[in-house]
Amino acid sequence: MPTSKGLVFDIKRFAVHDGDGLRTTVFLKGCPLRCQWCQNPEGLRVNTMPVWFDSKCIHCASCAQCSHIDFKEGRPHFMSDEVDEAVDACPAGAIRYDSRWYDVPALMKEIRKDEVFFRHDGGVTFSGGEPFLQYGFLLEMLKECKKAGLHTAIESSFYTSLDNVKAVLPYLDRIYCDLKVFDDTKHQEFTSVSNEGIKENLAFLLSGEHASKVIVRTPLIPDRTATIDNVKAIAGYISTLFPDVRYELLNYNPLASSKYELYDDLEYGIGNVKQFTKEEMEQFRAAAKQAGVKHIVME
Repeated sequence: MPTSKGLVFDIKRFAVHDGDGLRTTVFLKGCPLRCQWCQNPEGLRVNTMPVWFDSKCIHCASCAQCSHIDFKEGRPHFMSDEVDEAVDACPAGAIRYDSRWYDVPALMKEIRKDEVFFRHDGGVTFSGGEPFLQYGFLLEMLKECKKAGLHTAIESSFYTSLDNVKAVLPYLDRIYCDLKVFDDTKHQEFTSVSNEGIKENLAFLLSGEHASKVIVRTPLIPDRTATIDNVKAIAGYISTLFPDVRYELLNYNPLASSKYELYDDLEYGIGNVKQFTKEEMEQFRAAAKQAGVKHIVME
């Protein structure tokens, strides 16, 4: 019987950008990467964190009765990750935790609420954070999903061991693998980790029986990943591994920066930059095609 527990920071229902059909996307907490442009800062740490919602706060200072709250400048500042007193005391619900623990049966119960919508290849996607950071729970959940006949997908950097990758592959129907920066030195600068293991895992995925399940993604971040040379390098690499590879170019999303306001000690690493225009996106598409990719997906 499954016994492990997983820390989940969001369950997004009726998702249409996380795989085929209508999906329920489960976001697992914790990530070993520190991308300067992280879209889900609430998924970075491996523990439950308190968050404060300015839009809900009525500035009554009721939370100040908690010994782990320093209320100043019109808002609470957290001196501990455990602020149960403040959560209970807040009359407006402006303070809460950013995640909760689920065991396998409890999370399956949540997922199966949406089962009627999983038609035409819809199903469950595990995202993050980095889902492989909770590998044991991820594997148990994938096995239970397949027992239930559900279509499964993963969104991952694949910054994990090859053994972990091999273990989950039989239980995955769709695989999204991020390759953000091809040059390892720049990858370390922008994400704080090497991409050598990611490339090795991607080479394994694209050279075997599961290659047709894989979609490689590059988020196009101004002044970081969004260069013609970077797109060409990635496209040339993956098309050599698997000529029919599918490659998705993701336009920059400037809305994620607002999430950083929920935390005292996190700062967004990208300045005030805009999404790329259709014409600019077409230039990236053309670069990928020139480098050998035949199947290019763009939002």
